[in-house]
Amino acid sequence: MSLLRKILIASAMMMPAALMTGTAASADPGRFMEMNTVVKAPIGHKQFCRDYAWACPKERYEPVVVRLDEARWQELIDINTEVNRRVRPMTDEDLFGEAERWTYPVEGYGDCEEYVLEKQRVLVEAGWPRSALLITVAKDVKNSGHAVLTVRTDHGDVILDNQIEAVLPWYSTPYRYIKRQSASSTVVWTGISDTRVTTVSSVSR
Repeated sequence: MSLLRKILIASAMMMPAALMTGTAASADPGRFMEMNTVVKAPIGHKQFCRDYAWACPKERYEPVVVRLDEARWQELIDINTEVNRRVRPMTDEDLFGEAERWTYPVEGYGDCEEYVLEKQRVLVEAGWPRSALLITVAKDVKNSGHAVLTVRTDHGDVILDNQIEAVLPWYSTPYRYIKRQSASSTVVWTGISDTRVTTVSSVSR
């Protein structure tokens, strides 16, 4: 079975759940997210870069799209699963007494940003190019802010998430994508044009 077929099967298996939550992909959303102009970085990411300057190099670099083979696809799945199981969910309010704080997991706990930052860190240490591992901000089906990791591959943008165990193409997830890190700089953020069809209840409450 080809790698692309495995990705599509994983997507198809998750699609009924996505549709039940009120989000459906358009007929042809494209394998890659459509990026708009430069936008402001999330306040939490600015705070993270102050705390962890080494994780936010200011130099620009040539964007890389990872060529997925069976070994790299399995590595993505394994790291996503390992971090999801190792980190236990806890809100920033409970952890830090703050509404929002971006950091690495604290004593094995964290919210969606901690999952994303840890996955990005582990993948970079495993040799994946930083320019292909992009922190991404979205709205979930309750219109709440959510963060996931977008991985840019030759099969399209795929999503590593703490709420959905499977690694899926971006268009098969039940989120409305807002902005993400630029593929050429860790400190620049770009808006996302997510024109997929969604129900009013999933984005307007």
